[in-house]
Amino acid sequence: MPAAQTLAEFRASVAQCESLIANAHKVDATGASILPPIDREQITVAAFLNMFIAWEAFLEASIHETMVGGAAIGGGQPVRYVSPPDIVAAQKLVKGTMRYFDFANHDNVRTIVNLYFQNGYPYEPHLSAIVSDLIDLRTMRNASAHISSTTRQALESLAGRIFGAPQPGITLYTLLTSVDPRAANGDTVLVAYRRKLDAAAELISNG
Repeated sequence: MPAAQTLAEFRASVAQCESLIANAHKVDATGASILPPIDREQITVAAFLNMFIAWEAFLEASIHETMVGGAAIGGGQPVRYVSPPDIVAAQKLVKGTMRYFDFANHDNVRTIVNLYFQNGYPYEPHLSAIVSDLIDLRTMRNASAHISSTTRQALESLAGRIFGAPQPGITLYTLLTSVDPRAANGDTVLVAYRRKLDAAAELISNG
């Protein structure tokens, strides 16, 4: 799949997630929410999870294509240390002896791109530049997938760091829909992180 198409599919998936969230928060003529709070929360959290999955899918498709000789949108190609004959072979190479390769594990992704491509191009330095954001996103992903004392504590710690004060009992929905105090334009936490993923995906795709 060409780099431009991979980027376009990622953006289309993210746009669908944002559309779901916007529709979940629609109000009627009186200004009252159409959906009950629990529906708004579940739709938003599910949409966030889908956005994270879209990022994983982008990385997977992009890396496999680059492994078989695909060029960036700008025409650049890395010096490859591997040259699988097709996408299926590339998938097997990435998976290795594991049952599957976890593209949500940013450390593993950074490891393979540096193993397979000189200086990790076109993925580096862009992945390293947002590594702390990727850690945050995985914390939120874990909180969306299952609830435990570990995921709750990690989410509270993340929220405390974002807001600069303890946030005991905060839910993922509240975190995602709150204004990010670090964002200059009043973005919510969800939108702020979405912008970072989009910027990284564009830089990677352009080469």
